[in-house]
Formats: sequence, C-alpha cells, structure tokens
Amino acid sequence: MIKFIHIADVHLGAQPDAGKAYENRRARELWESFERVLNLCNEEGIDLLLIAGDLFHAQPLLKELKEVDYLFSKLVKTQVVLIAGNHDHMKGSSFYHSFKWSANVFMIKDPIKETIEIPGLNLLVSGFSYHEREILIPQLKKLPALESSKNQILLLHGGDQKHVPFTKEMLRGLNYDYIALGHIHKPEIVIAGKAAYAGALEPIDRNDVGKHGYIYGELAKGKTKITFVPFAKRSYVNLDIKVNQSMTAYEMKDEVVKEIKELGVNNIFKVRLRGYRQEQISLDLTNFDTMGNIIDLMDDTRPFYNFEKLRKNNQDNIIGKFIEEFIDSDKESIEYEAMIQGITALMEATRI
Repeated sequence: MIKFIHIADVHLGAQPDAGKAYENRRARELWESFERVLNLCNEEGIDLLLIAGDLFHAQPLLKELKEVDYLFSKLVKTQVVLIAGNHDHMKGSSFYHSFKWSANVFMIKDPIKETIEIPGLNLLVSGFSYHEREILIPQLKKLPALESSKNQILLLHGGDQKHVPFTKEMLRGLNYDYIALGHIHKPEIVIAGKAAYAGALEPIDRNDVGKHGYIYGELAKGKTKITFVPFAKRSYVNLDIKVNQSMTAYEMKDEVVKEIKELGVNNIFKVRLRGYRQEQISLDLTNFDTMGNIIDLMDDTRPFYNFEKLRKNNQDNIIGKFIEEFIDSDKESIEYEAMIQGITALMEATRI
C-alpha cells in the first residue's frame, strides 16, 4: 500500500490578508504550515508527497529553493513529486530549470507531459509544469495514463477557462488511479477515490473562506481511498450577526465578540450586521474589532420605524404622505427599502 499526502497552492512568499492581530505573522505561517506537513510525513511514515503546483506565490528565489530542498532532505521515507503552477511557472529565467533537488525529490518540468517512475513504490507519476502564466487550451488529450501494470497518478494544475480548462468527464477518461489537482483554493473531492483538489494549504485571501488543509490517500491494488484533512492554522469566516431594534450599540458589539470567541479567536472574520436597529442609533464600527481579527465589518442594518405611528402623527405633511405611498409593500421588496431610505432622509432633514 502507498500512503500519500497531496497538497497544492501553498503560495510560499505570499502576503495573505489578515486582521491586525495577525498581519505581521501570516506570511511566516505559510512556511510553518508547509513545514508541519513535512513533519507529519515523517511521523506518519508517508510514502509520497504530491505537490500540484503553486508551491510558491511567484518565481522562487534561489535561496527559497534551497530552504525548501533542505526541508525535503529531512524526510526519512517520503519521496516528493511536484510541478510548477501558474504563479510559480517556469519562465525562461526561472531557477527551477537548473536547480538540483535532493535525491528524494522529483520535479516534473516538461510543458506537455512527463512521466516519472518512483523508486520502490511500483508507481508512475505523470504531469506537466506551466511555462507561461496561462494555458487556455485543454491539455487532457495528451495526458491519458500509460499502458502499464504499475499504479499511476497524475498531477494537474488548472480547471478554469484560463488555466487548463477541463470537465469531470474528461478526468474520468484518463484512467489514472488518482488525479491530484491544484489551482482551485477550495478543497473538493471531484471524483470519489479518483480525483480531488487539495485546496490551498492555508487560506491566502479573504475569499478563501472555509476549511483548508490536505488530501490523505491510500493506494493499493488499483484502488484509492482519499480523505480531506483540515490543517490550516486559521480560517476566513463569514459571520452574520442578526440585529434587532431592542439592541444597543454595545449589545451589538458584545454579540460580535461572543460569536468570534465561539467560532475561534485564531480565525479571521468578515462580519456583517443585518436586521433592524433603533432609529436613534448611529453605529461607530471602529470600536468593534476588539481582538484584531476582523478584516471586514459591514453595517447592513436598517433603522426600525413604527410606520403606522409615524403616518398618524404626520398625516398632513410629506412624511405621512410618503409612508402612505409605500406602507403596503412587502418588507423584502425594493419599495419597502425605498420607504426606509426615504424616511431616514426626511427624518434627518426635518430633525423630527
């Protein structure tokens, strides 16, 4: 049995979005999580580490390749196979071209297809590296598995219109025991036991919400079992806070703090306040980020008005007549929203 870990989109060298508490740490944490994966390989006796592109966020410096190779050289049992993705593509001056890796590391450099036999594992690994930032033409017709009695794995970076477009049906037709996918940052098992996106090892920007980690797999006698394993130090979390008209501004702030503590103070939050607030409240959002881990804080609340009372008290002026025009509208309609916005403006203008 071959035990493997599949990672992708590590983006070493990136400067991820972070709350104030983590802004000086996040770039280093990408390296730390990568090193933790390698330590795990030693602890668990992993046979194979697959890296499906974008190990680096940009063209790696020579010193960065040396650092990574030193970490690879500390692997006791694990052999490593990697390809270059669109971010760290092998342009003409890339140090990837001439770099000499440790004996347990195999880089697939060919821009079309290359197949490597992994010593001692009865395994062939195929794939190709990017030599340009974009590959617009589907490449899968060039990538079917070889006729062989050995187990076969494919490394493939892409899946959108500008980066090797393909469909699930195309992947099924390639006849590999496993296809290790990269480029899409959200982890996804595309074909059960056959193909998966590992996703970004750590979330890189505020759109990388949800869990991140790696794929653990076992390959034996032509059958593959795969599982996604959460591993990231932090996650980006969308947090919606429901507000009602009885809450004060301090209560709203306390609700944000409570939810963040429950979901994990190590995470990084995009907070949205929703619902109806007291019409007199004017929110000062600058004081809400008490723990320094909010990167977005949006006030989508609307002032709560007793429109019936307002209409009765203002029957003979523009406020009453404006309410009369819209009061029967559905609360989720554009018309009802227009009434709220209009009354807010009128109330401010007349200082009632």
